[in-house]
Amino acid sequence: MSTAKKFAGQTAIYGISTIAGRVLSFFLTPVYTKAYATGVYGILTTMYSWSSILNAVMAFGMETTFFRYLSKYPDNKAKVYNNAFATVFFITLLFLLFTIPFVHNIAGFIRVGNDSSQNDFGRFILYFVAILVIDAWCVMPFAKLRAEGKPGRYGAIKFINVLIYIALNLIFIWGLPFWTKHHLPATTWINGWYVKGWVGYVFLSNLVSSAITLLMLIPEFSKIRLKLDGKMLLEMFTYSWPVLIANISFIINENLDKLLLGKLLPQNISAHEVGIYGACAKISLFLSIFIQAFRLGAEPFFFSHAKNKNAGQTYARIMDYFVITICVIFIGLIANIQILKYFIPNRSYWVGLPVVPPLVFGYVSLGVYMNLSVWYKLSDQTKYGLYISGVGAILTIVLNVLFIPKYSYMASAWVSLIAYATMMVLSYIWGQKNYPIPYNLKKNLAYIISSIVIVYLSFYIFRRNIFAGDLLLLLFISAAVYFEWKNLKAIFIKG
Repeated sequence: MSTAKKFAGQTAIYGISTIAGRVLSFFLTPVYTKAYATGVYGILTTMYSWSSILNAVMAFGMETTFFRYLSKYPDNKAKVYNNAFATVFFITLLFLLFTIPFVHNIAGFIRVGNDSSQNDFGRFILYFVAILVIDAWCVMPFAKLRAEGKPGRYGAIKFINVLIYIALNLIFIWGLPFWTKHHLPATTWINGWYVKGWVGYVFLSNLVSSAITLLMLIPEFSKIRLKLDGKMLLEMFTYSWPVLIANISFIINENLDKLLLGKLLPQNISAHEVGIYGACAKISLFLSIFIQAFRLGAEPFFFSHAKNKNAGQTYARIMDYFVITICVIFIGLIANIQILKYFIPNRSYWVGLPVVPPLVFGYVSLGVYMNLSVWYKLSDQTKYGLYISGVGAILTIVLNVLFIPKYSYMASAWVSLIAYATMMVLSYIWGQKNYPIPYNLKKNLAYIISSIVIVYLSFYIFRRNIFAGDLLLLLFISAAVYFEWKNLKAIFIKG
């Protein structure tokens, strides 16, 4: 089997499990936006934005470090696994120490909006502390499954996690109200504790699904030993902390805009604006799903092929088809936005649809950046990841603070694009100086610029007309197939 085919197969397996889980999870967005007003959805968005940032802190960059050190020390896999998990476990203990005694203070800081009916932030914080700790403990067992080439078990556990989460959400949001409305058995007991419309049930569902996931990973936990290698642990820590900062910076770019919207806008509209932005941003996450699936398959592949003589050419070819794919998704999403908007059934959210084009192109830039980032991971120069993501985070913070008060969530959408595009450019420039890979810059830029022009025509000139947008999409795909036909034949016919 050719290298390209092997990579495509590996990415597809992880991608299917990731996409299936994400698509099922996305099913809840229309459920939430129909069940909750924009202000309440703003609370949900705020809590998960904080959760995303803290997840990166708790993982401490150990997932990437784990794969790197497996390739460096192939005969000491158990030590690498033990050291990586021990680091994450110690961080979770510190996290518990600095959160549990200060729950009410944290709740007062995080609280968004002035809806007097939502006064349970203290309880929300406790739920999320437990979720964050459990999810952090599961990071390394999941990485171990990927390293051992067990995508079936990995995907099954992820899939079950999402099914449980969705099932509990539907029970709390739709099932129990239906049950009590029709006075079915045990209605009196349910009425004694159930509060219709309480957003906390979403967080409780997450906690239960995370706990069950941990139980399913017991075989991986049973292989952990408290025999640590101090020298290797120090090496891994030195490698991982720049990765940690880079990851935090990335998550800041992804989520801080929603948190700043909640703090910089007037209190009477902040939760409402966060809710609209958070819901419409979900449409752009269709591209994020593909990028995440790509990362899951690509990271182990890149490390395992780093010593191959033609590794650079392989990485360049992967970039070529990655760019074409994300450009097709970019155009497809915008061309069909008049259909995709029904993903959010509550029309009061639709006012935020203009944020989608800049957000989606931001994900295009992010995807290219993630592909480019292989250079500093393979060359053990993770400090550059820190620098690049740090620049993105600074842009995110400064520009949002400057422009949110005047332009609200539209500022956040364009700032997200600016930050990711800057990171992409910096990674390419520094990468070519420190770890040259023969990317086809002109061809990749041609596809990206063409997709931008088509999206502009589709969204603004043709005013979201589906037929015009899809015709332009077909023209783009046809042109890509025409120009890439020889290479495609070489990979999938001769390979």
